[in-house]
Amino acid sequence: METFQLTGAISALIYAGIGIAVFFLVLTIIEVTTKYSVNKKITEDGNVALAIVLGSIILSLGLIISSAIR
Repeated sequence: METFQLTGAISALIYAGIGIAVFFLVLTIIEVTTKYSVNKKITEDGNVALAIVLGSIILSLGLIISSAIR
């Protein structure tokens, strides 16, 4: 029984690592493909709409990754 729990924990860590890597990859692609800095637009200019879009991308990636785990 302990082997199953250890395997589950290792699988969860692997999926978490893959999820974080995918998130940073998507964030880098968004940053490179746009003409402006997403970070600057959100933090300095206070672009709430862009922050909402970025938040929805983060949530959708989380839903995709969580469904892939199941």
